[in-house]
Amino acid sequence: MFARITLLIVFFLSACAPKPVFYGVDITGADYAKGFVFQDQDGHPLKIESFKGSVVALFFGYTQCPDVCPTTMAEFKKIKDDLGVQSTKLQVLFVSVDPERDTPQVLKAYMNNFDASFIGYSPEVHDLEKIAQNFKIYYKKVIGTSNNSAAYTVDHSAGTYLFDTQGRIRLFIRYGMPREQIVKDVKSLMDEGG
Repeated sequence: MFARITLLIVFFLSACAPKPVFYGVDITGADYAKGFVFQDQDGHPLKIESFKGSVVALFFGYTQCPDVCPTTMAEFKKIKDDLGVQSTKLQVLFVSVDPERDTPQVLKAYMNNFDASFIGYSPEVHDLEKIAQNFKIYYKKVIGTSNNSAAYTVDHSAGTYLFDTQGRIRLFIRYGMPREQIVKDVKSLMDEGG
């Protein structure tokens, strides 16, 4: 009898445990932003699940971006620094929306400018279209007024997806969200994973 009462108490306490409160947009259980198989800048095949045990921050951008992309990567470098000993449990992935110019070598050098652990991926154009649909991100090449066809920018979505330590999509971080709030969200996801 005592064992049953104890089990009931444990069940009710766990059912009443508060859900974590996030600063980012909670998209837990979303039917989009599913993982994908990709090759990192060194040619190693990876997928979101490859980083089980770590929180994954996934950002879409391009290396010649004048503002949003370098700002976001620099911010995630600071976030890693803020995490201290837990920094090894955050993996930053950068998917290029400009595969014509962002070769694996270019991406590797770009990632190393921020943090050697950051991973860049430059998909084939047809793969990028599928990934963009899957993640509901926007990107579009914008050609300037010069006659130089290589002189273009790329408009693109500016947020970051966070996956939990089990590889599940959990949060969408809007561009410009305060770093302290992102750090708290990352720590909350790490704490969930134990």
